Amino acid sequence: MTKTAHFIGICGAGMSAVAYLLQKKKYTVTGSDEGFYPPVSDYINQLGIVCSKSYAKNNIPPDVGLIVIGKNAKLVPETNEEVRHALDAHHDRVRSFPEVLADLSKKKSRIVIAGSYGKSTLTSIITWCLIDAGKNPGYFIGAIPKNFENSSDLGTGEHFIFEGDEYPSANWDNRSKFLHYDPDTVILTSACHDHINIFPTLDSYHAPFQALLDKLKKKSGQLVACLDEKNSADFYEAYKGSKISYGMEPNADWHAVDIAPGNQTEFVLVNSGTTLGKVTTTLLGRHNVQNIVGAAAWLLGKQILTFGEFSAAIANFQGINRRLDLKSEKTALPIYEGFGSSYEKARAAINAVAEHYNDRELIVLFEPHTFSWRNRAGLDQYQTVFDDVSRVYLYKPPMLGAHTHDQLSLDEILSETSAHHANTRTFDQNNYREIIHDSNPAKNVILILSSGAFDGLLQKVITEAENKYPTP
Repeated sequence: MTKTAHFIGICGAGMSAVAYLLQKKKYTVTGSDEGFYPPVSDYINQLGIVCSKSYAKNNIPPDVGLIVIGKNAKLVPETNEEVRHALDAHHDRVRSFPEVLADLSKKKSRIVIAGSYGKSTLTSIITWCLIDAGKNPGYFIGAIPKNFENSSDLGTGEHFIFEGDEYPSANWDNRSKFLHYDPDTVILTSACHDHINIFPTLDSYHAPFQALLDKLKKKSGQLVACLDEKNSADFYEAYKGSKISYGMEPNADWHAVDIAPGNQTEFVLVNSGTTLGKVTTTLLGRHNVQNIVGAAAWLLGKQILTFGEFSAAIANFQGINRRLDLKSEKTALPIYEGFGSSYEKARAAINAVAEHYNDRELIVLFEPHTFSWRNRAGLDQYQTVFDDVSRVYLYKPPMLGAHTHDQLSLDEILSETSAHHANTRTFDQNNYREIIHDSNPAKNVILILSSGAFDGLLQKVITEAENKYPTP
């Protein structure tokens, strides 16, 4: 088989990460996508991958050895000629990215970080700690970390660290991605109901997690689980194999005490009543303290690192793009971006920024990008999600996949949000400048929340702030 791989829908964070791994295996990689936005578009350009910005059957190299097709509503043969041609002419060479990833990591000790939130950050923290200690792990992260150049690597060390996604593997494979990885350890952050377009009930959402833990138990694997979230705690209690707990409360095996938030948040790490020492981090929010404690539970609980190695690495961890990162140093108006794909993620980001900037009024720019936000069954989330927010700006929900579920309109979302948060408005390409011009760099902080790209509007907002309120 020719060592040529073509990725259809390459601009997903996971797809681009697997594309890089195949580059490391000496594949020539090409790709295609219609949504070509930073930070993933910047990453693909950095990798030197030739990417077509529309779908067409001629994008597929004639000598292609492997075709990897992503999972979204545009990547179906009925409406996408490139996908149709791949399945018709090269069916035996088509795979999903979790299948490729499982094959690339099969000789490693595999650790899957799973859950409805916290996966990207916790995977990045663990990976960075291993890298900083010279352990050279393999890893796969569905986001762009700041401490290392790439969101994936094959590594030469013993471990392979996965961000384990419960979302289906492909449009032809409904198995959750993490069910392909056959881990030796599962770290479970949470199991709140999410992806309601795929998993309409909590039981249906929990089914793949249960299947993952059943496979783990059969190979005598270990579960590391957070007790702060009820569903995760329930899975922990039910698991009959080797297990470790973590959280923010003292009932967990690993927990934090004496938390002091700030530009450098400090806390004391405790294991089963024994104080290990002080940990310092630049990450915002108590949810990130929780993530760090989760990393400690496995790395220190398994004696893979010493406390000194761990605390030194945490002090140097810079976070990941779109996870409460400051978007520009060129403006006096602080602008952060958080990943708002679910209620829990949005609330964690809002709480973190509100606590850190407790002397400022918080302005939120929100795009209801995921099905969980734009499905009618989730309308009541808008009653409380923006608590502690001074001003809310809503962007239109995307139309991709709108026909597949009971889609809300922007007007409906505005009406529900306004009923509970009086200072709610909408914005678009024509009036986004008002957000900046109505803000005060000494009294406001802006938080951008989405798992989408606001149709490329994000950079325009940042540039407007840089021009209007440049850093002195």
